[in-house]
Amino acid sequence: MTTHTTLHSPFARFRRLRRSEGLRRLVRETRLSPADFVHPLFVAHGHGLRQEIESMPGQYYLSPDGLAREAEELRALGIPAVLLFGLPAAKDEEGSEAYADDGIVQEAVRALKQAAPDLVVITDVCLCEYTSHGHCGVLSPSKGGVVTDGEVDNDRTLELLARTALSHARAGADMVAPSDMMDGRVAAIRRALDEGGFAHLPIMAYSAKYASAFYGPFRVAADSAPQFGDRRGYQMDPPNVREALREIEADIAEGADIVMVKPALAYLDVLARARQRFGLPLAAYNVSGEYAMVKAADRLGWLDGRRTALEVLTAIKRAGADIIITYHAKEAASWLA
Repeated sequence: MTTHTTLHSPFARFRRLRRSEGLRRLVRETRLSPADFVHPLFVAHGHGLRQEIESMPGQYYLSPDGLAREAEELRALGIPAVLLFGLPAAKDEEGSEAYADDGIVQEAVRALKQAAPDLVVITDVCLCEYTSHGHCGVLSPSKGGVVTDGEVDNDRTLELLARTALSHARAGADMVAPSDMMDGRVAAIRRALDEGGFAHLPIMAYSAKYASAFYGPFRVAADSAPQFGDRRGYQMDPPNVREALREIEADIAEGADIVMVKPALAYLDVLARARQRFGLPLAAYNVSGEYAMVKAADRLGWLDGRRTALEVLTAIKRAGADIIITYHAKEAASWLA
């Protein structure tokens, strides 16, 4: 006997609520909003600078005098926060501009807070953009006085990371975000902030940051690729999930207020596991390679860039992210309006 399925049949109950955009919106389980987004910004010394980043179409190098305009645009779009990355005037072995009071990030924080006091300004705390060798910390010398291939001196680096975070706090940052993956960095930064009079300042830790190929466009943009060796000795090995949960747990114990999984798209399983296990706010970083792939495929006509970007961002939120750091923030916010 043949069974005919119609819209009056119980077998059609799923399709009934999919027939129009209004119905789909009414029963939607995961809702994406501009309020979910943090927009990364690349700031550089100079005046009147607004130069598109070749490896990341639609993203720009900005000088501090252009940040008021950027803040106004973000406010109009309903995006509540930015994450600052700085391009220094000069690099050295210890990344000294990272913790200089007149460093580029410190200058940018002051400009943004003056222009838009309500904008949440988060600062990336790491040394890789500032060191001449491109590693995320101070390198350990060998017995002969020559640095090893990417062997970072963990404890010496902690001191400089804490100095960097404190300098950002003094400039007016609302939150600091250590991305270096040194052991004990959250505790060192928490202690420095507390002792420096900034016990109120939250820390968003890059807790599960993987040694990923998806960082390529960012490293071109920030000129932060290691000059030798790589970062696999301190960033996480991509096959590991249980280790990520231990990393997150350790950062929470050290005083992290928000924890992060990075990258996002290739690590949705890690994000979901973290959401199930931990109650803290959870951030995910939709990184440069994930962004650049969508842009390239859209330009070539292989994908619908708008639909793909929104699908990616929805998947990240569905997996459990409360906060999505994404280069799609401005365009996605305009699409969702």
